[in-house]
Amino acid sequence: MTHVITQKCLGERYGDCVAVCPVECIHPIEHEGKPFMIIDPQVCIDCGVCLPECPIGAIVASEGEAPSDAALAASLAPQAVEYEKTHGKAPTRPPNDPPRRPDNKLVR
Repeated sequence: MTHVITQKCLGERYGDCVAVCPVECIHPIEHEGKPFMIIDPQVCIDCGVCLPECPIGAIVASEGEAPSDAALAASLAPQAVEYEKTHGKAPTRPPNDPPRRPDNKLVR
């Protein structure tokens, strides 16, 4: 089982999870015309360090919690790796975006 980034991430540009991933399995991509992040299930080692880093709580601990998102990630993974080569890694924070907790409330 690998971790999965859910559709909750669609339209966001958070890369906090990318910065902590020890195997670099998290990649940005455009999906439905919006920014999105996916976890490559072939590379993820299920270490869990990304879970607490997501400021919007878009990562779940197993494929069983979000099967359709897991299938989407598996299908997009090869494209996402290529997308990252030409567009670069996701920034750790969107420009001018204040930090948020997993409940999406601003950290003050």
